[in-house]
Amino acid sequence: MTLSAMLQAIERVLLTLWVGGLWTTGLVVAPVLFRNYERMVAGDIAGRLFAAMSLLGMLCGALLLAFSLARARQRVWRDWRAGVLVVMLALTVIGEIGLAARMRELKELMTLPPVAPAVLSEFGRLHGIASILFLINSAFGLALVIFGIRPRVQAGS
Repeated sequence: MTLSAMLQAIERVLLTLWVGGLWTTGLVVAPVLFRNYERMVAGDIAGRLFAAMSLLGMLCGALLLAFSLARARQRVWRDWRAGVLVVMLALTVIGEIGLAARMRELKELMTLPPVAPAVLSEFGRLHGIASILFLINSAFGLALVIFGIRPRVQAGS
């Protein structure tokens, strides 16, 4: 196996871990949790799983972007795939460091009665934003899975 083929395989595995993990966590595991467990317990477990997926996504995204930069150097920004990786990575960081961190603080406040309506309202708003970011990342990930993480080499080039 050539070095190029090995790097391609590593890229495919990283993309599979990231995007497959997103889909599994958000579209399979979270719904099962909420269907089978009390809402607070399911939410706590789902929050921990999404946090773990965010960390995995940040690692995979950073490595995929580094591989793209090493492979294409200055030309990397001409390929839409690199832009998609940057957006996905940024959304993951925003979701975990911005939104999820604040949501964890609010969940702590919700354990102390009486719960202020403003706390519930802010949590709901942030949860909605986080859900939208998750769906955007899932769609961008789908595009990378369908079209590949690397540009196709044109015959004769």
